[in-house]
Amino acid sequence: MPTPAKGPRLGSGPAHERLMLANLSTQLFEHGRITTTETKAKRLRPVAERLITFAKRGDLHARRRVLRVVRDKSVVHTLFTEIAPQMAEREGGYTRITKVGTRKGDNAPLAVIELVTEPVSPKQAVVREAEKAAEKASKKKADKPAKKADAVEDAPVEDAPAAVEDAPAEDVQDAPVEDAAEEKKEA
Repeated sequence: MPTPAKGPRLGSGPAHERLMLANLSTQLFEHGRITTTETKAKRLRPVAERLITFAKRGDLHARRRVLRVVRDKSVVHTLFTEIAPQMAEREGGYTRITKVGTRKGDNAPLAVIELVTEPVSPKQAVVREAEKAAEKASKKKADKPAKKADAVEDAPVEDAPAAVEDAPAEDVQDAPVEDAAEEKKEA
């Protein structure tokens, strides 16, 4: 048997691991939180989140794909009618893993994996993005040294055209170009 890419199997073989993860995900959706070893919790997270994504889709094909893993129809019904609507605004991160210590018998590290039921606050996400943009703008402004060009940019917009009109013709950069064009015509 080839060595799996994600580390050693949790049980004796791949079929046993699939069954174990299916049972763990069933219990997670039924109870909302379960206590298991850290390794099992870390392996359960992508399976459970994929099933919740299918449930959010909500069509018949998604229900049948979830039923391949979760064999209990009442748990699938709960997943589609109660859990998926709670996660509708969330774009991922449906589960949370919290380490809780070790087991008394074999000193195995334990973790609690639970469904994240708190609603997502879109306002907080927008506020964070605005703060990041403001920080970037302030850093760019602070990095640039003060120049005469900055003073001209800070001038009011109404005064800018008047300053261009009042400028003498000698300051205009286009003058040498016109002279060069006239020399070509003469030649």
